Amino acid sequence: MSALAIEKDEIIVRNAPRVAGLNFRRFRGDVDFPIMAKIVMGCKDEDGLERAETAEDIQRGYRHLVNCDPNRDMLFAQIGDRAIGYSRVTWHNEGQESMIYFHFGFVLPAWRRQGIGRAMLHYNQARLRQIANGQDNDLPRFFESGVADTEIAAEALLLSEGFSPVRHFYRMVRPDLEDIPEAPMPEGLEVRPVKPEHYQAICDAEYEAFKDHWGHSDDWKLTVEEMVDSRNFDPSLWKVAWDGDQVAGMVRTYIDEQENAEYNRLRGWTEDICVRRPWRKCGLASSLIAQSLHMLKELGMQEAALGVDTENLSGALHLYERMGYQPDKRFTNYRKAF
Repeated sequence: MSALAIEKDEIIVRNAPRVAGLNFRRFRGDVDFPIMAKIVMGCKDEDGLERAETAEDIQRGYRHLVNCDPNRDMLFAQIGDRAIGYSRVTWHNEGQESMIYFHFGFVLPAWRRQGIGRAMLHYNQARLRQIANGQDNDLPRFFESGVADTEIAAEALLLSEGFSPVRHFYRMVRPDLEDIPEAPMPEGLEVRPVKPEHYQAICDAEYEAFKDHWGHSDDWKLTVEEMVDSRNFDPSLWKVAWDGDQVAGMVRTYIDEQENAEYNRLRGWTEDICVRRPWRKCGLASSLIAQSLHMLKELGMQEAALGVDTENLSGALHLYERMGYQPDKRFTNYRKAF
């Protein structure tokens, strides 16, 4: 690499701590994905998180980034030439009501509590302000980040920087697949095997159904390409209810074999649970969840999990509790006004 390339690769982070060998650089493309995976997996135990990402998984996700240019919106922290942390920023319009400028990062446990994470956070906010200054709107603007209740260091950093909690989420687990509640399908609806020609209708229906959810953004519309590219893409497991040629609701069930192997368990996920407005309040979600649970049991799974907004206006939390799920871990989104 030429001297010029090295100079362009370097990023100057103002007010960075005086740690021997500490320097910062930009994203270098595909060569960074294994480095990022090593950092993520190096943080998970300290932070009490269950993760099983590989370099290929991270690279897959980066193929579908929205409102983010990794070459400009990422920061890597290094000691000498060894990366010990990284961060990324992105933004979205929240329902034409506010602009959200999101940032997250990782610092390996051995290099925490030395001011590196704080310096990275300040750099991220400066980059987000730069992005916001180039946008022509007068909507309220907020920085946002999210952490699990076990990410003690990250939570303390956000609170010390003036962030406040705005929303809580649970990961819920059904510890067994016994005594699944009876939940018949509403009359006139049927579950059909998913075919490739259904993919676009499924994406459109999910987008429409989630419009009512907190934090929804038009920028987050799931594409068929992204859906098919998922590590756990297996439409044979999905329960999609149809009313004629209309998708009424769905549970896009999946089994994460990689994560199950990492944690020596047999868990299935009943996720992307949604029902479009005309078919709500008729028991459809309960039926699709029950069908998914029975299927997971037949496939040899021993438990099921999902994620939920604790303040979901449709009462999803109470529905999942009735279906046998229990809160297992809490996640919180924090915000700070510009």
